Amino acid sequence: MEGPFSLLEGHEQVVYGNDPVSGLRCIVAIYSTALGPALGGTRFYPYATEDEALVDVLRLSKAMAYKAACAGLDLGGGKAVIIGDPARDKTEPLLRAYGRIVASLGGRYVTACDVGTYPPDMALVARETRWATGTDVVEGGAGDSSLLTAYGLYVGIKACAERRFGTADLAGRHVAIQGLGKVGYRLAEHLHGEGAKLTVADVASPAAARCAEAFGAAVVPVEEIHAVEADVFSPNALGGVINDRTLPRLRCAVVAGAANNQLLEPRHGEALTEAGILYAPDFVVNAGGLIQVGDELHAGGYLFERAKARTERVGDRLNEVFDLADELGVTTAEAADRVAEQRMASVSRLRGFWLPPG
Repeated sequence: MEGPFSLLEGHEQVVYGNDPVSGLRCIVAIYSTALGPALGGTRFYPYATEDEALVDVLRLSKAMAYKAACAGLDLGGGKAVIIGDPARDKTEPLLRAYGRIVASLGGRYVTACDVGTYPPDMALVARETRWATGTDVVEGGAGDSSLLTAYGLYVGIKACAERRFGTADLAGRHVAIQGLGKVGYRLAEHLHGEGAKLTVADVASPAAARCAEAFGAAVVPVEEIHAVEADVFSPNALGGVINDRTLPRLRCAVVAGAANNQLLEPRHGEALTEAGILYAPDFVVNAGGLIQVGDELHAGGYLFERAKARTERVGDRLNEVFDLADELGVTTAEAADRVAEQRMASVSRLRGFWLPPG
């Protein structure tokens, strides 16, 4: 008979947190601490059910472990979700109660920002635990991690262009961007600066209008952006965008975006390969944000220049994945998994739980 452990899917630890006074209901999932403390953001989201929240946190924490491993960081992977509407339920008492849950894990999990949480929120969490990153720069933190997420994605798109078109020069290349939040907008800024042609879409029309005005981007409906004929399709919104419905309509040579879990199912990676589309595995190309907040754990404190230099290696990491995929005759998604799994197995500090110094 299946029990709770069958749901953990290889995770080391899953913790439920509850504070009736503030209304906190959270789940912290630690996939692996083989390489170091499990660093991953806190998602504040109005999940319909607790089961939905559990599925999401397990999926995201595993992706964080693979992301850290592929990025060459001495970090494991974890994630947390707070169940609720951040616009209505987010309060100082709730965030500080959450901080106490993080503190109780003794450094095995280090939190940061994600959907629904921001640097000022992490500052409140940090009042209760030292294991909170992504606070504002004035607090000594790295601030908005979208800065290096977008930069790393830009570097990754250049690597994809060189692989597919023979040159990393993006001048005149057409990029279709789905999602114009902080990452998508900053990506558009980088691409425009190099002379790329842009087509954009976002659920918020003001965001799209802003891109049109600033960068001369064409605007299309969200439901049509994946079907735009372009050199690169860059999904930067929610996951699962590559699926049975969208795949037949793709008219691009490269898929490279910052959205997590872009492939709805592994077989969709195989379908991209069969269609001749180069896929940049999301947890490789969107690692800049993790590199940015992870730098806060450096003994000398956060240094932007060091974090940016490490983010510039995203292109090298992608090429390592592409080479392995070609060598083994597998999809780039599978090759990325193998790179991460090999590093977690061979470079791990311990063959079990990671414990913080002291």
